[in-house]
Amino acid sequence: MDLLHATLVFFHILGAAALVGGWLATFKKPSVGLFQFIGAWVQLITGVLLVGLASMGDTDVNHIKITVKLVLLIVILVAAWIGRRKVKRGQTVPTGIAHAVGGLALINVGLAVFW
Repeated sequence: MDLLHATLVFFHILGAAALVGGWLATFKKPSVGLFQFIGAWVQLITGVLLVGLASMGDTDVNHIKITVKLVLLIVILVAAWIGRRKVKRGQTVPTGIAHAVGGLALINVGLAVFW
């Protein structure tokens, strides 16, 4: 169980790194990269699995924190999806969409660390 938990945490952190790193890499010319979109999905899937593991064990789960982070991640995922759709069509990604993906991901990391 410890190996599963560690593996999920590892991929959860990689998802956050893809979101924030992709945002910082394209900061001057904002866009939404494929790895940002994949990172959002990785964050969602591993986050749900981590909460499920915690609920099965003896760990108390802060449901308010998890709900806030989940809602924020859904907004990130929708923004990343819109951005990727624009990129695929050859259109310019609105600056607000591109910065929403990375900025909200950074806020989500902050909530995980400081809450």
